[in-house]
Amino acid sequence: MRTLNLGILAHVDAGKTSLTERLLFDIGVIDKLGSVDGGNTQTDSLELERQRGITIAAAVVSFTLGDLVVNLIDTPGHPDFIAEVERVLQLLDAAVVVVSAVEGVQPQTRVLVRALRHLGVPFLFFVNKVDRLGARYAEVLDDISSQLSVRPVAMSTITNAGSKLAEVEATDIEQEPHLSALCEALAASDEAIMDDYVLSPGRLTAQRLRCALADQVTRGLVHPAFAGMAMSGVGIPALISAIESLLPSRQPDPNGPVNGKIFKIERGWGGEKLAYVCVTSGTIAVRDYLCLPKGPAKVNSIQVFSEGRIDKVAHVGAGRIARIGGLASARIGDGIGRQSSSHGNLYFSPPTLETRVRPSRPAENAALWLALAQLSDQDPLINLRTNEDATEMYVSLYGEVQKEVIQATLAADFGLDAVFEESTIIYAERLLGTGSGIEIIFKEPNPFLATIGLRVEPRPQGAGNSFTLEVDVGQMPASFYRAVEETVFDTLKEGIFGWQIIDCHVAMTAARQSSPATTAADFRKLTPLVLATALTSAQTVVCEPVDRFHLEVPTATLTGILTLLAKSGASTTESVIAAGTARLEGTAASAMIQGIQKQLPGLSSGTGILDHSFDHYAPTAGPPRLRQRSGANPFDRANYLERIR
Repeated sequence: MRTLNLGILAHVDAGKTSLTERLLFDIGVIDKLGSVDGGNTQTDSLELERQRGITIAAAVVSFTLGDLVVNLIDTPGHPDFIAEVERVLQLLDAAVVVVSAVEGVQPQTRVLVRALRHLGVPFLFFVNKVDRLGARYAEVLDDISSQLSVRPVAMSTITNAGSKLAEVEATDIEQEPHLSALCEALAASDEAIMDDYVLSPGRLTAQRLRCALADQVTRGLVHPAFAGMAMSGVGIPALISAIESLLPSRQPDPNGPVNGKIFKIERGWGGEKLAYVCVTSGTIAVRDYLCLPKGPAKVNSIQVFSEGRIDKVAHVGAGRIARIGGLASARIGDGIGRQSSSHGNLYFSPPTLETRVRPSRPAENAALWLALAQLSDQDPLINLRTNEDATEMYVSLYGEVQKEVIQATLAADFGLDAVFEESTIIYAERLLGTGSGIEIIFKEPNPFLATIGLRVEPRPQGAGNSFTLEVDVGQMPASFYRAVEETVFDTLKEGIFGWQIIDCHVAMTAARQSSPATTAADFRKLTPLVLATALTSAQTVVCEPVDRFHLEVPTATLTGILTLLAKSGASTTESVIAAGTARLEGTAASAMIQGIQKQLPGLSSGTGILDHSFDHYAPTAGPPRLRQRSGANPFDRANYLERIR
């Protein structure tokens, strides 16, 4: 059968979870509608999600449409949980982007659409809440076109928008003016349709136009835009039909080599690790050994998502999503099979905030560490770390809502009352030049039975860290090279000044062992020293995160707002004044954004709106800021060797 991994994406409160619930109800997967306000939806299963009315973790529901198996993945809409969205995007065949007919394009909408286009994931739009006061459809489509630089195609006709009498009908593409609108949209990327539209319109049959539309959707050239009301189900049948006929599906091979991706980790009732695996090829059975980056692991149990349920089974084939037990070494992002790897480029920005966590009762320090370690398993970007003497704990955050959720989770799931101190900015280090280092076996001062040579060089901004081998890989076991690669990525987490080094390429230029005495441990222990030498040679500069902001204020308050932005060191790149409203766009240091937010209501008479998101890192002025280390310091050779011994 064909399979489709479908994501439902949106800015918070656009109605994403309500749409998911309605789809499942109309298709027949569930027999009773839940609601976000009632806390009883199918996909918001966590207690915190029910209490707060927001999606915190991705949820999976599978169902069948004819000969198509749909793995529907509901994702968080709040920007504090963007890491959860990123893991899902890498699995998707297509997506539905939900936009509110009242609020229109919002900050998270822009972020998500940019990510989908960057990853080449086809998507369509669903304009929700057309019955709400102030609802717009044509205007929202214009905003989508201008603000997101995509080509939406109206697939719905609305009457009485913005009232409880709102009605939605699917457009008839064989009738005007819809026929001309569709032909013009398709003709922009198809010369044959352009020619026939002008010279032989009789050739443009409904079947041909539907095939052309599906083809251009698959290639990301156009994006059908449907409208409706998720709460009442109006407009949903047309969306379901589009999911089945317009979005691209796959026919995976259950008899091929086993391959898959781990995108989520949970803990079972007994604390055992349960890995959510998207199986892209082959078949996995209970008691099979799966190839993971940290070595093979035995499958103890398999649960498969099917028809709105999760069933315990003996095996799972390609095209399905399963929850697998027994993979103790599994980490989010791990590949399964021959292509297993845990290092992938992240599209979204890393967390830019950090906070110290401490227990209210000092005796619970160890318990708090274990609880945070489990949460870090489920969200690696929490980036749990300690100071050098292991007396303090720190976690990374995207925002204050995420902090509140972690605090509530510790209390509800682990019975721990934790105190979170005020969040601080996470800086980063970037290379200033190229450097190299080498330690040779049997030659002082190298105390290890290994030779390692490394070269570091800067990569373009936002490219991430990378590693490559420039040696004869046949001269040593693969595990030795893997040990070096993993240790390189770990060492880059704390650079010369203690901050993570970003956009750095590391090449292994020399390697040698002394068989059979040399072990992988020799390479793991020596790598930080060699890398520290190379980084010291290249030198780094400490950089601070910079946000891009969108600001809307009344024109009458503009002078005070511009003064505030100037005092905050913000740079305005675009300004538009229309209908008594000033819209400003620019950049400002992340550390200054909170101050701007606090003063904005007073300066704008309470009507100012500020949206912001991470944009880039920029070198800081003045002396470099230092960060306490969480382990042995390879930049201090004597200290490092003493600590690892």
